[in-house]
Amino acid sequence: MARDLFHKTLRDALEKDGWTITHDPFPLFSKSDNMDYEIDLGAERILAAERGAEKIAVEIKSFLKPSLSNEFHTIFGQYLVYCEGLKYLDPERVLYLAIPSFADVRLADYPFMLHLIAEYKIKIIVFNEINSTVLAWKN
Repeated sequence: MARDLFHKTLRDALEKDGWTITHDPFPLFSKSDNMDYEIDLGAERILAAERGAEKIAVEIKSFLKPSLSNEFHTIFGQYLVYCEGLKYLDPERVLYLAIPSFADVRLADYPFMLHLIAEYKIKIIVFNEINSTVLAWKN
């Protein structure tokens, strides 16, 4: 599977933020499922001895295509499929969509996309694509 333009950038940002990358990529299904979906990254961070580890899967998107609405349509469908796949494979792992800061700014101009993000509770990591840092965790 082709890697997103910002794959390494986001991986570095997560590691700076205290996450350990456990999968690169994170296989969503086993070979016996006859599905070849992969989420870009799997990561975990130890929170406290009594809580164990927080586990996430992260799908990275660049939002570089000319039509933001077309790209969002594709990403939205992919996100929903990956959410259901994680419920099936690894229900303790939480899916995040990682987007560069300029995409977060662009999305602000699309109220219906923001509505869908809120309605479907899409979790988003906003990262700085220049200095590889996490800017925000949006739930």
